[in-house]
Amino acid sequence: MDKATLEQRIVAALEENPYGSFGTVEAGNKPKVRYMAVYHEGLNVYLATDRKTHKVEELQNNPNVYLLLGYEAGGTKDVVEIEATASVSKDEGLRSKVWNQDLEKWFSGPEDPDYVILELKPGRIEYRGRGGEQGVWEGGA
Repeated sequence: MDKATLEQRIVAALEENPYGSFGTVEAGNKPKVRYMAVYHEGLNVYLATDRKTHKVEELQNNPNVYLLLGYEAGGTKDVVEIEATASVSKDEGLRSKVWNQDLEKWFSGPEDPDYVILELKPGRIEYRGRGGEQGVWEGGA
């Protein structure tokens, strides 16, 4: 499959799978995985979190992350695996763009000082479609 088609299928899978398993590396080089809501613009992936969480601390020591989406109830049967580096952003524009009412459970609003965005820069994305089609996307996002 060509790169443009692959990117379209990855973006469609991101649209249809709003939650994923997000993996970081804890102290002692041990993996830590948790479910998170996934936001994106094209292949630019964002996760909203509290600046005081362990994952933010873990990213300061090791920015390598992994995000697994798909093959779940309510989602598609497509599977997307994203290897990326993550950075913590307090950018006001990005915080406003990602903000939605679901986040009101944890934050007072997009200006809440504890509300930060994890920006994932994909280096490699593996895609497996429900019909058996496969592809690997590589490069900067």
